[in-house]
Amino acid sequence: MRKSIILKTLIEGGNISLAVIDSTEAVQEAMRRHHFTAVAAAAFGRTMTASAYLCSWLKGENSSLSVTVNGGGPGGKVCVAGDSSLRMRGFVEHPDLDLPPRADGKLDVGGFVGGEGTMTVVSDDGTGLPFTGTSNLISGEIAEDFSAYFLTSEQRPTAVALGVKVKDGKVLGAGGVFLQPLPGAGEEAVSFCEREIGRFTHLSSLIEEKGAEGTLRMLTEEPYDERRLFFRCHCSKKRAEGALLSLGRRDAEALLEEQGQISVHCHYCNTDYIFTKEDIKRLFGEEA
Repeated sequence: MRKSIILKTLIEGGNISLAVIDSTEAVQEAMRRHHFTAVAAAAFGRTMTASAYLCSWLKGENSSLSVTVNGGGPGGKVCVAGDSSLRMRGFVEHPDLDLPPRADGKLDVGGFVGGEGTMTVVSDDGTGLPFTGTSNLISGEIAEDFSAYFLTSEQRPTAVALGVKVKDGKVLGAGGVFLQPLPGAGEEAVSFCEREIGRFTHLSSLIEEKGAEGTLRMLTEEPYDERRLFFRCHCSKKRAEGALLSLGRRDAEALLEEQGQISVHCHYCNTDYIFTKEDIKRLFGEEA
C-alpha cells in the first residue's frame, strides 16, 4: 500500500493554495486497530484527513490540534488529534455501528454522524494557551462541514473534497483535496475554487487509481512539497504506568483485588495495557 502523504503547492499565479492528501494507509491502520465498520471508517477517515490538513499548518515543534465532530447521529462523536509532525490518532464513539448505503450507493456518513450539532477544533501552538473554534455542522458528511468551519471560525473560504472507499474490510482509497484562496486573492480565486472542487466528487476512486500526485496533476503541473502522515498514537506502557501512579496505591490495589489484573485502555488507538500484581508491586514498591 502507498504511504500516506500530503502534497502542497500554489496555483493560479500563487493566489491559491492547493493540497492533496492520500491517507489510504493511515485510514487502513485506524480501521485495523479499531475494527471499524465501513461507514465508521469513512466518517473517521474523512475527519482524520481534514484534520491532517489543519495539522500541516501548525508551526511549532510542540504544536497540536484536536477535532471533535458531534452531530448527534447514532455513530456518536468522531474525535481526532494530531500534531505538527502529522502523527494522527483518534476514535469513533460507536465503531461497530453499521448502516445501509444511501440511495446512490455511497456510504451514509451523514446518517452515521448526524447533522444537528457542532464541529470543535482546539489548536495549541505549544504555549499552553489553546485556541478553540466551533461551527455548526451542515450535513455530517464532513467535507462541507469543514468548509463551513474554515469560513465561520477562521474566515478563510476553503473548498474541500473528501472521500474514503472501503470494500470487504479494506480501504481502497482515502484522501482529500483542499483549495484555499490566499489573503487578497479576490472573488475570481474563490470562484475558481468553488468550480474546480466539483471535479473531485469521486475522490476516493481518483486516489485509488491515481494517487496523490496524479490527482494533483489534474489541476496543475507546478512543483510541490511532500510530507508523510501517519496514524500513530502517543500512548505507551510508561504513560499507562503514570496513570496508575496518579490513581494511587490504595485504589490500584482495590482494582487488582476486584479484577485480578488492571487494564489501562487507550481510546485513541484501542490498545490495552495490562498490569499484574507483580507490576503493581514494582510500581509502588510495596506488596499489593
